[in-house]
Amino acid sequence: MHLSNIIVAGNEWGRVRALIDDHGNHIKQAGPSTPVEILGMQGTPQAGDRFAVVVNEEKAREISEYRQRLARDKAVARKAGSRGSLEQMMTKLQTAGIKEFPLIIKGDVRGSIEAIASVLEKLGNEEVRARIVHSGTGGITESDISLAAASNSAVIGFNVRANKQVRDLAAAQGIEIRYYNIIYDLVDDVKAAMSGLLSPEKRETFLGNAEILEVFNITKIGKVAGCRVTEGKIERGASVRLIRDNIVIHEGKLKTLKRFKDEVNEVQVSQECGIAFENYEDTRIGDIVEIFRVEHINRTL
Repeated sequence: MHLSNIIVAGNEWGRVRALIDDHGNHIKQAGPSTPVEILGMQGTPQAGDRFAVVVNEEKAREISEYRQRLARDKAVARKAGSRGSLEQMMTKLQTAGIKEFPLIIKGDVRGSIEAIASVLEKLGNEEVRARIVHSGTGGITESDISLAAASNSAVIGFNVRANKQVRDLAAAQGIEIRYYNIIYDLVDDVKAAMSGLLSPEKRETFLGNAEILEVFNITKIGKVAGCRVTEGKIERGASVRLIRDNIVIHEGKLKTLKRFKDEVNEVQVSQECGIAFENYEDTRIGDIVEIFRVEHINRTL
């Protein structure tokens, strides 16, 4: 490397204004494995960044701006995807199909940690459980934050705290630290968050039946079945089963519910109406339509 070379190091670039060797002497060039201090960088690179000599300032700016843009995008993505709260972490774990809640627990004394672990072990069921990745006494450390980032764990402090340096690292990594001094407050929060991993209960409510009397082809809609409600009612947007000779041949949702020419929200027993299914048209006279509502009920531990 020579004086006046244009270099890029990490996200920064500059022109070599001076080269200073390990004895404090100014030199004009440096060969391989020669330790030197470089003056002339536009900003400060990170320790460990690789550097390269490029042909001109235009190229150096282009590379530097591209790398800075990538760094900003990663920072935004990291912030958007940060754990934020125990509940948000559960959503992320549920999406990934994980059925355990990883935790790092730091406490003031071993007895407290053992009591917390004992209670948390009883929270799980066949679908979800807490997993203590690491526990220990003393304040929350940088190593705890690094482990939390690697294992996607929540960090919990019981009667202990993290210093500013650790808090800054946690913020940069998108790790939330939660503090408690009452065991049951801690357990209640973990229990509520773990409940988010449970698959919701599917609850089906029968609404009614209808018999198809006629089938029409209507422009822009397709096949529409003329029906009479024989039991209960039909609701717009409800789920349906199409039954032919006592065999269910289709299950889906209503696309259209009309009475005469008007879209309606529901049709009562003994009334006639026109219906169309979403993405299905094989309807025949005499088919039975079973109408039902599906609800997904959140479960708790």
